[in-house]
Amino acid sequence: MSSQSRFNQLSFRHIGTDFTGGLTAAVVALPLALAFGMASGAGPVAGVYGAVLVGFFAALFGGTPSQVSGPTGPMTVVMAGVFTSMQAKYPETGLYLGFTAVIIAGLFQIAFGLLRLGKYFILVPYPVISGFMTGIGVIIIILQLGPLLGHGGTPSLMAALVSLPDWLLAINWQELALGGLALAVVYLWPARWNVWLPRPLVALLTGTLVALWFPPEAIAIIGDIPTGFPPLHWPVINLDVLGELLYAGVLLAVLGSIDSLLTSLVADSMTKQQHDSDRELIGQGVGNTLAGFFGGLPGAGATMRTVVNIRAGGKTGFSGAIHALVLLVVMMGAGKYAAHVPLAVLAGILIKVGLDIIDWPFFRRLGKLPMNTVALMLLVLGLTVFVDLITAVLVGVFLSNLITVERLTSIQLDSVHLTDGTNASEQGRPTEELWLESQQGALLMLRLKGPLSFGVGRGLRRRLSSQMSHQTMIFDLTGALLVGTSTAMILDELIQTEMANGRDVLVVGLSEKTEQSLARLGTLDTLGRDRIFPSFEDMMSYVDSRPGLTAGR
Repeated sequence: MSSQSRFNQLSFRHIGTDFTGGLTAAVVALPLALAFGMASGAGPVAGVYGAVLVGFFAALFGGTPSQVSGPTGPMTVVMAGVFTSMQAKYPETGLYLGFTAVIIAGLFQIAFGLLRLGKYFILVPYPVISGFMTGIGVIIIILQLGPLLGHGGTPSLMAALVSLPDWLLAINWQELALGGLALAVVYLWPARWNVWLPRPLVALLTGTLVALWFPPEAIAIIGDIPTGFPPLHWPVINLDVLGELLYAGVLLAVLGSIDSLLTSLVADSMTKQQHDSDRELIGQGVGNTLAGFFGGLPGAGATMRTVVNIRAGGKTGFSGAIHALVLLVVMMGAGKYAAHVPLAVLAGILIKVGLDIIDWPFFRRLGKLPMNTVALMLLVLGLTVFVDLITAVLVGVFLSNLITVERLTSIQLDSVHLTDGTNASEQGRPTEELWLESQQGALLMLRLKGPLSFGVGRGLRRRLSSQMSHQTMIFDLTGALLVGTSTAMILDELIQTEMANGRDVLVVGLSEKTEQSLARLGTLDTLGRDRIFPSFEDMMSYVDSRPGLTAGR
């Protein structure tokens, strides 16, 4: 592997366009980083530190050259819950415990990459992804209603829902106007200007300038922001909450991996390149680990920032690194100005983020989609909002697999052919059918074709149980592929059942893999090697030379 591929296709050949792309992405990322930091409960500076550290190291060590990483809506929602839980139990060290969970998440992601698990994260079924991403969008919107209406935000969804009636009875109209203005700007700002003046930045600047016309005491603002390089935070380990920290770390790692690799697919479609999933996870893990050490929010590949980077000319990992360095320079020199940004403006920007995360195309197609797909998506959505993400994803993947097995079973059973020769059509009948008919029902043949999974077992048992008059059972496995040990055990059970009922059993056309599977189970020894035939013609000759097989007992 070349050094260029090892380090995310870094090359100075495109440094000019990489600089333009990184600078443009940084302009988009700054207001989002501030907003995500405030929404997490760790403060705006945590969002910027996360954007700098994850953005820089994921770009250098990741596997998607043009990807820009940083805090995202899904990761922020999880971190808000982690910070709230830890600070409620340990007010003095709760924040540092939260950052310890970020370090754990990064280490898990590095392990995922080293174990080459990247390809599995993008195998999560679409209804599951749609459900939990939509749920995250709903959570973001609900959590920002407090700041939008002029009240202190809460990281707890249920607390926000309980407080909503009181908020609506005491609206701060100045703050609602500022938040509404920010929301209007991100929706109405012309697309042709968005490359050079991104909507979130325009909304941030416009809302902040308009807020100067209101009485200072009427508007809640970010407040003082530390400037300079982030200080080092050593991880805090508390055995009483170690299980909770590990749970949060796994949740962040899985969510960040899915989020990043989905964005990698978007980047691939735009650049016509192929990302390296495992290396991307390692890069994200390095970035998140360091973000935890320096008090930054965890991040992932960010779709909007990546798209902006690519459209502005970013081609290699340098573009993502430049985006991070620009953010660092801005924070070191201009942090004091960000202190005047109204919280309602950030809420308006985040509500747009939440609305963008919701899978509107899925809802527009509800009437055209299968009922089980719709039900699965809505179930995952509900679990995401009212339970937690891990439960939502695990339940969603489990139910999706059951649905897939059911569909595959139906398709596979359609390819199963059970006949004694008398139920075949008169025209175009193959020699096997004519020969079976000549045996006058004494022989029954079960012909299996293609890949067979464990789900076909019940259907095969039901079909065979309705056939009781034959003396000899033929299993024609020519072209059949047993998928896994479970399928081989089902076939072994069918053979054993036929033999227990006093019938002769003949097997035709074993492939090498199928023969190995049945041999490991001892099926072939029980059956006898003389009852196994390479072709149907060999089996026909064997039966014709032994009239006892068709004459009863």
